[in-house]
Amino acid sequence: QVQLVESGGGLVQPGGSLRLSCAASGSIFSISAMGWYRQAPGKQRELVAAITSDSSTNYADSVKGRFTISRDNAKNTVYLQMNSLKPEDTAVYYCNAGVIPAPLPSRFLELWGQGTLVTVSS
Repeated sequence: QVQLVESGGGLVQPGGSLRLSCAASGSIFSISAMGWYRQAPGKQRELVAAITSDSSTNYADSVKGRFTISRDNAKNTVYLQMNSLKPEDTAVYYCNAGVIPAPLPSRFLELWGQGTLVTVSS
């Protein structure tokens, strides 16, 4: 069974940094786009950053210049480096990925991680 497992959330002071990781586990043929979303209390889930299989990236305007998404295809892992964190970054962060399981033939799956809480507060 293919799944996404996240790690790296926690409590950080404003201006601080955190690094989130999300690893896809199981029998995998390929992974296409990977991304990070977040959902703050009382708000809808929103895209934070996304990265394609050839490492093209896209960011929400609110995090440009502060967050960096990257991936290690050999490890089936995506990262989100978050710098200069603000209280408004407080949310549950979810990993998302498009996966084709092995062995072929198989069906394309859109997977979500369980979520990891990031709290930015003094």
